[in-house]
Amino acid sequence: MNQYHEEEVFGKAYDARLARRLLRYLRPYWRVVAVSVFLLLLVSALQLVGPYLTKVAIDRYIRFGDMAGLTRIAALFLVVLLFQLVVAFFQTYLMHWTGQKIMYDLRMEIFSHIQRLHVAYFDKNPVGRIITRLTTDVDVLNELFTAGVVSIFGDVFMLTGIVVVMLVLNWKLALVCFSVIPLIFIATMIFKAKVRDSYREVRTAIARINAFLQENITGMSVVQIFVQEKRKFSEFEDRNRHHLQANLRSIFYYAVFYPVLDLIGALAIGLILWYGGIQVLEGSLTIGAVVAFVQYSERFYKPISDLSEKFNIFQSAMASSERIFKLLDTPPLIVSPAKPIVPQKIRGEIEFRNVWFAYRDDTPVLKNVSFRVEAGEKLAIVGATGSGKTTLINLLSRFYDVQKGQILLDGIDIRDLPLDLIRSSITVVLQDPFLFSGSIEDNIRLWGQPIPDEQVRKAAEQVHADTFIERMPDKYKAHVAERGASLSTGQRQLLAFARALAYDPRILVLDEATSSVDTETELLIQDAVYRLMKDRTSLIIAHRLSTIQYCDRILVMHKGVIEEEGSHAQLLRRRGIYYKLYQLQYREQLLAGEKELTVDD
Repeated sequence: MNQYHEEEVFGKAYDARLARRLLRYLRPYWRVVAVSVFLLLLVSALQLVGPYLTKVAIDRYIRFGDMAGLTRIAALFLVVLLFQLVVAFFQTYLMHWTGQKIMYDLRMEIFSHIQRLHVAYFDKNPVGRIITRLTTDVDVLNELFTAGVVSIFGDVFMLTGIVVVMLVLNWKLALVCFSVIPLIFIATMIFKAKVRDSYREVRTAIARINAFLQENITGMSVVQIFVQEKRKFSEFEDRNRHHLQANLRSIFYYAVFYPVLDLIGALAIGLILWYGGIQVLEGSLTIGAVVAFVQYSERFYKPISDLSEKFNIFQSAMASSERIFKLLDTPPLIVSPAKPIVPQKIRGEIEFRNVWFAYRDDTPVLKNVSFRVEAGEKLAIVGATGSGKTTLINLLSRFYDVQKGQILLDGIDIRDLPLDLIRSSITVVLQDPFLFSGSIEDNIRLWGQPIPDEQVRKAAEQVHADTFIERMPDKYKAHVAERGASLSTGQRQLLAFARALAYDPRILVLDEATSSVDTETELLIQDAVYRLMKDRTSLIIAHRLSTIQYCDRILVMHKGVIEEEGSHAQLLRRRGIYYKLYQLQYREQLLAGEKELTVDD
């Protein structure tokens, strides 16, 4: 289970293949990026001007008491600073604009890909991990594009410019200043190795937190009803503490690294003042040049520390991009065929022909299952939990593909039909219907479908959902909370029936659809269900045998095979599995009735 919730750990600090794929997202905005790079180089060049103007001011004007010249050079310095401020503003804005655009494009690509993935992928990957891809990992890539890729050009240009200027001013003093570079290199290498490991721990910890939160917030009612708050709190505390410790380790390395860089920089300034002072005393160097060297030295070590930070950003981006691309490279296993067969009309004839299926290779769920449902026929499927009833519906909807055999729709293998055609022809009403946040009518219409308001209201009236909808303040515009939390189980079920009626499918599937509805509500919707099934192929999975007696045929599933088949009366006369199930439920009903009579007495 821990491995199931863990983030993958990847070892490479830099991967050219991943870098090329990341740069692909910059291509639509290459003009903006080019302008931003130009502005960044201009900012870097302007930063080189300040120390030189300081040298000129000291050597030409302050030294000789030229107030007018000093005023001019100060005014020029101010103009350069203001121009640098304006250029830096536009450069920063353009790069962050580009980063936000790339985040938008990447999230749309990931979400679009997720929608195409097969259902089995979500069986094996926790939702918290997938959410991390769309949120945290994409945010890391935004930092790469806004503060990483382009900024490197500015840092490299700045370092190159400072080296050239310092060598031109005085090559001997420049070499003295550069003598501390090996110390910087050693400190940076140690820092990179430590931060890389701590970063991986942080990413693993945050993914585990996301997965844990998603699972437990979704199941909060179960946690509370079984009084598991303390245990879950303890589990979350362990994950949160691990995340805290990983972050603190990362902070420790930063807290050591930057003061070390400052110390090395101070050492370089000390060397400049010592050696430069000697040259000033000998008359081979001016005071202004020494001051300029000190300022250039301060600017020299800032890009080096920035490049170290860029490495961390790059490391983060490599790890995040590999996880994102692993998701994007996961091929959807259930897709429409390259050359689909598109019939003019779906009649609703279904045939399972020698179907074998297993979620795991060693445990078959369906074993050589064969049956046929004529168009407009009403077929019920009963059996114990785990007998394979719901799997039949998953295969018919092509959430999974069979390992052996065929499923035919109107005589055509469903693998030869477009996915959209299959799923638009089938409407499934589940035992626990899923409602989205939005309005009542949105959940019946499902937003984008061109279903008129009259049809929405008519569907609600037919299943008697209008009874509670009309009592709500905003009626059909009333807000529905996430997963329908603001509605009762029965109300959610009625809305699911209204949704099925509004879509008017050729094939209707009721998967334990009335098991969560009380007896009174069930009686109210029975006539609507009858009308819904008229002239429409219907598959009904139910534990309540009283709800399927009106079906044309009944299949009895047992351990993945069809044990019995026939009408309600025929199966009772056979006195097999169906008869035992019926007797068991009938006995339970009699006992319940006797208890009620005892209480009344």
